[in-house]
Amino acid sequence: EPSLGGFGALFDLRAAGYADPLLVTPPDGVGPTLKLAIEPGIHDTVGIDLGGMCVIDLLAQGSEPLFFLDYYATGKLDVEAAAAVVAGIAEGCRQAGCALVGGETAEMPGMYSEGDYDMAGFCVGAVDRDKVLPRLADQRPGDLMIGLGSSGPHSNGYSLIRRIVARTGLAWDAPCPWAPGRTLARALLEPTRIYIKSVLPLLKAGRVKGLAHITGGGLIENPPRCLADGLAPRFDWAAWTPPPVFGWLAQEGGVAEAEMRRTFNCGLGLVLVVAPEDAGAVLSGLTAAGEEAVVVGEVASAHI
Repeated sequence: EPSLGGFGALFDLRAAGYADPLLVTPPDGVGPTLKLAIEPGIHDTVGIDLGGMCVIDLLAQGSEPLFFLDYYATGKLDVEAAAAVVAGIAEGCRQAGCALVGGETAEMPGMYSEGDYDMAGFCVGAVDRDKVLPRLADQRPGDLMIGLGSSGPHSNGYSLIRRIVARTGLAWDAPCPWAPGRTLARALLEPTRIYIKSVLPLLKAGRVKGLAHITGGGLIENPPRCLADGLAPRFDWAAWTPPPVFGWLAQEGGVAEAEMRRTFNCGLGLVLVVAPEDAGAVLSGLTAAGEEAVVVGEVASAHI
């Protein structure tokens, strides 16, 4: 158990049940999402996003999140806002099954405008050597791609989102056009869906050959990162229905389909690569765990 108030945290890796572990650590932030949180004063969701961005990246290596640290920097500390952010980080860690073991709060007058803050997260995960992803040598043309439904933009594309909202002239507290009963800001800040508990059992069972976390670069740039040379993703773009926020952004922003796919997740937070014979078990496992999961395409030879 880590002790609070010390200069560091200790973690017993052997007690976590690993035989031949490798450590994985992806640092991340939430970028321009923060401006959209700060302007309407909604601070309780971006911490969940921060946790989500870091811990889901661990899945791409096949690893399980173990512990998390955060860095929070501001000009003058607003205790209420900071507490809401850290509570969100703790909630993200709870959803991911990892420990929030510490963090750093920096007060830097002159570095940040009044009310502004920035934050970053650092998550450490572990994976047994024989379970590391992607398993490039095992991938074949004809492998299936399974997409997991996203809750919304997942803290990506928010510079463009803020420009589109400015273009519409809508206030942050205006009724949301696609989500009755919610304000525009609340709907746009829908927290990132954290897939750890539903996907980790599939990774430990060896049923996944590759996994893409759909972040900046969208569905165009991220899936190829989990595929072997000579292979390429072939999406069936009609296989799933994106959440209505994406249709609203495309229409109000005049954003072309190709640009939407390169900027946003368009409704898929994760894409898994699986053998055709494993697809049924993977889909049923994900559905039983509460995910919206569907075959969204297949792996093809890049030379066709």
